Amino acid sequence: MAVNLTHEYYSLNAESYAQSTVNADMSLLCDEFLGMLPDAGKILDLGCGSGRDSKYFMEHGREVIAVDGSPELCRIAGGYIGHEVICCDFREYESAGKFCGIWACASLLHLQMEDISRVLARLSGHLVDGGIFFMSFKHGNFSGIRDGRYYTDMNEAVMSRMIEGVPALEVVKMNVTRDVRGGFEGQEWLGVFCAKV
Repeated sequence: MAVNLTHEYYSLNAESYAQSTVNADMSLLCDEFLGMLPDAGKILDLGCGSGRDSKYFMEHGREVIAVDGSPELCRIAGGYIGHEVICCDFREYESAGKFCGIWACASLLHLQMEDISRVLARLSGHLVDGGIFFMSFKHGNFSGIRDGRYYTDMNEAVMSRMIEGVPALEVVKMNVTRDVRGGFEGQEWLGVFCAKV
């Protein structure tokens, strides 16, 4: 139900969502992520949305596999970055290869808590040793339907406990930042950098 409602939202609002996010300046976080990566391997952009961050990584010399759960956003992002975007539910995505980094910016937050844990445990197996898994969530304690989509908000304590349950990952850094989009300045985000151990 929650996932279906979220998919329906992005089906109906893909164009406006892409337009509202494609120019958001995420360069500071993207650069921090790039600086932590262990080598020149591929990056998985899990929930690429408009394709904004995939394009940034590609412009900085990285090979990117972009994935999104919305067929409409996959089409938009594919046109923006100039290559195919894989349409797949995050809970089902599998890769034949390994990644030096996984970037899940404001994407896993649409899953329920138990699904987030399962995705982290499974996808950590797709990281090279020392690879970096970045994810971000709205900062707080809420879980449920908000603005037509399902959200799981996250705080530092809950996130720490979740990562403790994923033996392959350890937290490198957590920080709280303000939304960079115009009109959303009051929204706080929890950014989490984890390393494959």
